[in-house]
Amino acid sequence: MFWNNRKDCSETENIADRVNCEAEGLYRSGRMHCAEAALVALKNGFRPELPDEVVQLAAGFGGGSGTGCICGAVSGATMALGLIFPDDKRRVKRLTQELHRWFKEQYGATCCKVVLANHKGICAELTGQVAGQAAQLVINER
Repeated sequence: MFWNNRKDCSETENIADRVNCEAEGLYRSGRMHCAEAALVALKNGFRPELPDEVVQLAAGFGGGSGTGCICGAVSGATMALGLIFPDDKRRVKRLTQELHRWFKEQYGATCCKVVLANHKGICAELTGQVAGQAAQLVINER
């Protein structure tokens, strides 16, 4: 993997845990920001046949779309839901709403600025948790 005290994400059989681990690792590596890491980890977990270039879709969403608004990890996970269920907008909308509800319960708001004001230094862990939660929502749908 990519960070000190690294974990081997492939060791776990639970796909949500693997997605969580991979997203956190990609963020910690410095190679990707929150939105990119969440999107790629979910893509790898559920739609590995898609090209890696889909990460480019998330380029502008890191750090709350560069302005501190909606959390980039939530944005990346939302994009991934659209890739995972490409022909079911209603399902994607419902799962996105569930992800937002969960996030607000965990962190108090979906606004990046608010979350960071209350939880300093949490972005790497948060990125993994968001990707893992989105993965669990997908698993629960199948």
